[in-house]
Formats: sequence, structure tokens, C-alpha cells
Amino acid sequence: MSNARTSEYPIDKQFLDRWSPRAFSDRPVTEQQVLTVLEAARWAPSASNLQPWRFFYGVRGEPEFDTLLSLLVPFNEGWAKNAGALIFITSVTSFDGSRQNITHSFDAGSAFMSLALQAHAMGLIAHGMAGIEFEKVPVVLKLPENLKVEAAVAIGYQGDVSTLSESLQKREVPSQRQPLAEMVFKGHFTGEIKAPS
Repeated sequence: MSNARTSEYPIDKQFLDRWSPRAFSDRPVTEQQVLTVLEAARWAPSASNLQPWRFFYGVRGEPEFDTLLSLLVPFNEGWAKNAGALIFITSVTSFDGSRQNITHSFDAGSAFMSLALQAHAMGLIAHGMAGIEFEKVPVVLKLPENLKVEAAVAIGYQGDVSTLSESLQKREVPSQRQPLAEMVFKGHFTGEIKAPS
């Protein structure tokens, strides 16, 4: 058992221990720590080794952090302002003006998991989020047309749950997962697709 989570099959405990808190402490995160988690992301697998991920980061207390914070939806901005750093993940949709990269989002997701596990190994937490101002991000970050905004990540040290609103305090626990049988099929699809409860 790890964080009150159990797996149906034996897996490394890092997968049960890692979760996405929203309560951050005011302990600072260094630029070197941010670059270390991004170094782990750099080594994620990618189709044809195209490495289509591109990252934008800011460390709390510096102007880049404030810029990225302003690109979150108000709900996420409310708690992410306490993070030690923010990272925005984008992916390259095409190369050389025409070569389409159909797995760009899949590859960027692999890079996120690499950075999240590296953060966890360093005693940090990483909370990924899609609650960002998708229309504003390309303008503010001056993205070319072939960079797609994927997600944002708050990085830092876990803080006291009391720093969150009452409604968020109730949600500040490691989430569970659907049974494996509801998401794995041998050969062909059976059953129905249901949202997690």
C-alpha cells in the first residue's frame, strides 16, 4: 500500500507514490532543479526520435513566472501562484514546413511523465493542468504556427493543505484509478466506455 493506493499487479512504488497535489509550500525551487526535471523530459521516447516537445518555464519571483501564471485559468491561478515554478509544454506538429508529426501530443505526454517522475524522485511535486488560456498562450509566448499548446505544469514542494480553499482541501488526496479490466482489452473492444467515478 502506498498513499492508500493499491495496484492489481506488482508495480514499482513510484507509480503509486506519485500524485498531483495542489498545496505548495513557499520553499523556493531553483532554476537548476527545473532544468533537471526538463533534462529527464528530454530523454523521453519519441516517434522517429523527433523529440517534438518544447518547454517554457518560469521560476517564482521572476517575471517569466508571472507571465506564465497569467496564462492559467483563474481557478488554477488561485493555487498555482504558490508553486516554485511553472512549465508550459508545447509540441511540434510539423517539421520543415510540411512533414506532419502525427504523434506530437503522444510524445509530449511521454515527456511530461518523465519530468513528473523525476520531480517525484527529487522530493518535488508536479501538477499537470489543461486549465490554461489556450488562445492567449501562442500570442504571449510568441509561438510559431507549428507549436501546439499541450498543458502547463506547476512544480514545487508540497505544502500544508490549509493553504487551499475549503473545497480544494477535500480534494487534496491521491486519486484512485478504474479497474484494469475497464481499460484493457484482449484482441477487441468489449463493454462500454465510462468516465471514472
